Amino acid sequence: MAIVADKVRRLDVHIDRIVGLEPGSTADAEHDQQATGLLTAVSEPPSPRADELLRIARTLSTASRSGTFLAPSRIKQLLEDSGLAAETELAEQQGEVGVESQYEQDIEWLLVAKATVQTYGILMNTFFDQIMPLSDDIWYWDDVLSSYPKSCLYATQIAPARAWSRAKEVYDVACERIRNIHLQQQSEGVEAADSGESLREGVSQKWSQFYCIVRQSMADTSVSNLRRKILSPVDLCRAEARRKRAELQKLRETIAAGLGILVDEGLAFDQSAEEDKGLESRLMVADSTLADSIALMHAILTNSAESNEPLSVFEDCVFADARDVRGAFSTADSSKPKASSVAERLVQILDHSLLQHKAAVAKHASKNGRPSRIVRYWLPALALLVSSPTILYVLVKRRDSIIDWIQNLGVTVRDFWFNWVIDPIRKVIGTIRHDANSEIAIMSRDSLKADRESLERMVVEFTLDNPSVAVGSPNVTDLQIADIRAKVREGDVTPILKAYEKGLRRPFVGAVSGDLVRSLLIQVQKTKVDLEVAISGIDSLLKSQELLFGFVGLAPGVVVSIGIVQYLRTVFGSRKGLRRGEKVRRVVRVLRKMDRILAAGATNPKGELNYKDRGLLLCEAHVLRELATEVLPGDVKREFLEDLEDLTSVKNVVLQEKALQRIRWAYAEWLRKK
Repeated sequence: MAIVADKVRRLDVHIDRIVGLEPGSTADAEHDQQATGLLTAVSEPPSPRADELLRIARTLSTASRSGTFLAPSRIKQLLEDSGLAAETELAEQQGEVGVESQYEQDIEWLLVAKATVQTYGILMNTFFDQIMPLSDDIWYWDDVLSSYPKSCLYATQIAPARAWSRAKEVYDVACERIRNIHLQQQSEGVEAADSGESLREGVSQKWSQFYCIVRQSMADTSVSNLRRKILSPVDLCRAEARRKRAELQKLRETIAAGLGILVDEGLAFDQSAEEDKGLESRLMVADSTLADSIALMHAILTNSAESNEPLSVFEDCVFADARDVRGAFSTADSSKPKASSVAERLVQILDHSLLQHKAAVAKHASKNGRPSRIVRYWLPALALLVSSPTILYVLVKRRDSIIDWIQNLGVTVRDFWFNWVIDPIRKVIGTIRHDANSEIAIMSRDSLKADRESLERMVVEFTLDNPSVAVGSPNVTDLQIADIRAKVREGDVTPILKAYEKGLRRPFVGAVSGDLVRSLLIQVQKTKVDLEVAISGIDSLLKSQELLFGFVGLAPGVVVSIGIVQYLRTVFGSRKGLRRGEKVRRVVRVLRKMDRILAAGATNPKGELNYKDRGLLLCEAHVLRELATEVLPGDVKREFLEDLEDLTSVKNVVLQEKALQRIRWAYAEWLRKK
């Protein structure tokens, strides 16, 4: 988790600063810098054991700097490899502590510090991972209690389990009564009769006795559970839901209080007091802080899972147990804690306390959490099982129709894809390339040219056959013919109109001679040419907008395809990849929860939140960071992380409220619902 990783990284850098290391030192030069910072008066080279301890410390430090956490088993193995976990009293056996031994002791504390930082991060991650599911389960019980129909549904879901529990309870009570009767008969020395009639009477008597015991057991259990006679099954289920919700809320608050104690009191180095002190004084203060923090971790893990007391009592127990554990680190000769004792307690935390805490929380959450999937979905599963024969019968009976429907659907999809997407794309590409086959046209390419040339020939031939009517002279010159051709191209057929007007004066003569009919047919050809000229203009207009029409033809297919793809992504997409709008809505809800925690949280005289509200605020801040970093653009993420750090690092409620308000207005552009 990012918040935990950042805090662990800062603690690791601070420990390096205490022992005199620069945060930017490389792994190759780290040994020399550690030797320079820790060894004050050593002229001899470090011992092989010191080199091994430094190697293990570098392994732990590298994991902390990279923001990753080693597995608890790996940290335990490193501590065991260092020899600190085994209770060895090498310095006391030697009778004196030389300069090299003092150097090794400092390196031992450095290793313990690195391991403690890793364990600190593991505990914070554990608490975060436990609080989040508990919040989801509490929301489930709130949803069950929010309406009576949902409570009825829950009562139906758990009805088989309640019936089985009731039957088992009656069975256990009956078995206990039968066992007591057998013991009573054996103590009184009752002997079985030898005759067959006595045997039959004995068997009948035993069966009657058995039924009486069962009825009595049911009556006794009913008397002991008088609420079952007064309340309806739904009311009983609602009461059970309230009890489980209260248990989960208590567990969540306890873990949150433990998280708050761990964050506020664990590894709380006094940086201002360390600046004016020498190396030896800084190491002494750091050793004491490490011992206090490890004792606090052990006390939190021991008390958080099974605590049924109020939070104030829980906090008092944690600090009291921490003081007891802290006292065990010191020896009779000195109050300074021993690195071996602290390392041994750290191994115990990783190997026993942490596992026991996880098991206890998991057991408590499983007992009071939401029902299992089998309990929640047995009713629809049973309905599906009962209706499966009918469904199979319908499927088999209409098998051919279903297959045809599927095939027709496939053909429809394929034809839509090729006819409304692929072909329009090809036409658009052809239009861009000026492909002749892709040009839009409402008439043939050479139709107007052929009809116009035919009209010219008709007019010229008519003029040659009737020169006196067409040109007013018996002969037609080449110049006149060229002039007539030019006028025909411009749409002027005056010779034909003159002949037509003359023929109308004597229509019967004109009809018999054929000149009237001929002139009339030439005018029909003229009308055809005029129509083709008009169509040619429209055709030119369409060709000028050919690309536009191509995209218009492509648009419906593309829009429908995009809509189908988006719908399928929404339906079948992973729930992990929530849409941005959903993430923004979740961010708004998280901000609301944080505002409620700050507004309603209890504070001490210094204006600081109590440990429980502090832990809950950190959990919501973690969720906010995970969501907001996916919503915010890259150039504002750094500023957002700075503001979020101000919200989580400071303890004063007033300053935290100001930081929350700054987050609200500074990033409202991206956190606004859309």
